[in-house]
Amino acid sequence: MNKITLQQTLIPLITMAIIYFIYFGPINRTPFENIIISIIIIIANYIEYKGKPFSALGFQRAKFNAKNLLIFAPLVAIVLFVFYVIAIVPGIEMLTGIPIDYSSMSQLKGNLQLTIVWLLLVWATAGFGEEIIFRGFFMRQFVKFFGESKISIVFNIVLVTGFFGFMHSQQGITGQLVTWITGALIALIFYLRKYDLWFVIAVHGFFNTIALICIYFGLA
Repeated sequence: MNKITLQQTLIPLITMAIIYFIYFGPINRTPFENIIISIIIIIANYIEYKGKPFSALGFQRAKFNAKNLLIFAPLVAIVLFVFYVIAIVPGIEMLTGIPIDYSSMSQLKGNLQLTIVWLLLVWATAGFGEEIIFRGFFMRQFVKFFGESKISIVFNIVLVTGFFGFMHSQQGITGQLVTWITGALIALIFYLRKYDLWFVIAVHGFFNTIALICIYFGLA
């Protein structure tokens, strides 16, 4: 493991403190907070990695191609969504005895215009925003500080995706646990793909697209 400089320690710690303040401070939460945090992370990475913020997050130019993003990623998203529907959600609901709460999205049913707006928002705030924050920043920083041993990767995925699940409190305890497990699977894909952030952004975006289409047609 390369020696970590003081700058490489302080900058991410300050960035994490800012993220914590935005999420839990007195400022009211908005749908655009993940975009704001992503911009802050990119600026912080620009300073830390001397003008190369995107490669440090996992934006790999070599893997940015149509086959990965428009064929493989949607296929992975479909498989993940099927597993989500037939195993993860029923399993967690059985464990907690509480159905997952989708009430915050009930207004999308049959509303095409609103569904399109939501699709744009979830691609920006969840597909890009959450993946930059939780996979590109938190997971990559964890690897920088604690390495890539098997135990480190396990703790990395469990802790980071645990926080990811906690941030979905609007879906109730069942939704938080479901998001934790789903996020862990996306994090595992991120690791197995050698930290290919483009790929998990696409998987996350297509996964949410399928979910919103199901809600629009009253299937969820």
